[in-house]
Amino acid sequence: MDDVTGEVTDLLQHLIRNACVNDGTPGSGQESRNADVLTSYLEGSGLDFQRYEPVPGRASVVGRIEGRNPEAPSLLLMGHTDVVPANADGWQRDPFGGELVEGEVWGRGAIDMLNLTASMAVAVKRLTAAGFRPEGDLIYLGVADEENLGEAGAKWLVDNERDAVAADYVVTESGGIPIPTPSGIKLPVVIGEKGTHWTTLRVRGTPGHGSSPLLTDNALVKASEVVRRIDAYRPEAQIHATWRRLVESMGFPPELTDPMLRAEGFREFCEALPMVGLARLAHACTHTTIAPTVVHGGSKVNVIPDQVDIDLDIRTLPGQTGEDIDAMVREALGDLADDVELIVRDHESATESPADTPLWDALQRVAARLFPGSATVPLMMMGATDARFFRRAGSVAYGFGLFSQHISYDEFSSMFHGDNERVDQESLRLSTELWETTARDLLGA
Repeated sequence: MDDVTGEVTDLLQHLIRNACVNDGTPGSGQESRNADVLTSYLEGSGLDFQRYEPVPGRASVVGRIEGRNPEAPSLLLMGHTDVVPANADGWQRDPFGGELVEGEVWGRGAIDMLNLTASMAVAVKRLTAAGFRPEGDLIYLGVADEENLGEAGAKWLVDNERDAVAADYVVTESGGIPIPTPSGIKLPVVIGEKGTHWTTLRVRGTPGHGSSPLLTDNALVKASEVVRRIDAYRPEAQIHATWRRLVESMGFPPELTDPMLRAEGFREFCEALPMVGLARLAHACTHTTIAPTVVHGGSKVNVIPDQVDIDLDIRTLPGQTGEDIDAMVREALGDLADDVELIVRDHESATESPADTPLWDALQRVAARLFPGSATVPLMMMGATDARFFRRAGSVAYGFGLFSQHISYDEFSSMFHGDNERVDQESLRLSTELWETTARDLLGA
């Protein structure tokens, strides 16, 4: 095993074992532990270092190789240092053990996204050691709090320390997972992300004694019908430009391509696809999705509940407003709409960067060199990453990486926030070489 692979493997294991679990509560995460690891790893390399900790325990690290030309384009490589919770009961191995088993590193964050955080750090350190003097600045950001909307991480940095992280081009998670097609391997580059419109539906009823439920106005019973209607709601497919370009780039036969570019019957087509990962991707990329995820209600086993709150994870497409989404929710509720209060918890519009940029061209050239026979394709991501803050600030921001075919697309997809998360060492090596070569290609040596 070469030194690069061993180095990035070791760093990833340390990041996993620190268990920086961000569950959304103020005291969780403690990303300062991973910030310490990254600082220890990078210090002495010649990088210009800064550390930011707007909330105790949530520290981010910024390292910079200063460019020779202040007017030249700059590149930011950004990886987050926090992870989501893991239930050990569903795992074959310790989620925070960072075990290396048959060429795979196991643990929470191995895919999302400590693998890229580690490989980016290794690449920047290697470039510094080699005396890399780019035209424009190369910046490394190990950022906290991504798994909790970035409030104390990327969002805070963009809002409060813009000069420290400002860059013309940004790369973060989570593309680069190979998709086999009849015309060869396609590597998706995330150029945009759906927006969020997280909403709580408050359903009211009338309290009463649980021993006499006949003819009562039970908010929980009413809420069950609300959930059923939300689940049964079928928004129309939107065949937007990014989706069209993706499909047309894939080289699928007409019997697969044509239904993917036609709104009518799109959902039924997705449901019939043999690849679950592709089906979910196709549906989410072309639809406003509304998923009931959390229910709060009732106070005591013998009391008819008078209020139930239903949390909806709503992901929006480019161009959709909050008013558009509220109208869709009311349409789904039908004659129950007047009985339900809509409480919008968070709204962020979808973001997108163009695919005809020097960064796109550089990633395309480098990926083809490291993964012969592959081609990059644009993708609209269904979830959200810290890239959205940089797009809104004027940067071109993509999600990418470079993964081997050791683990299938469906397996990769299932591991994001799922059980048995792991990454193979070949993918770690490929991603490290990707960052190093892209920096040289885009910024010049």
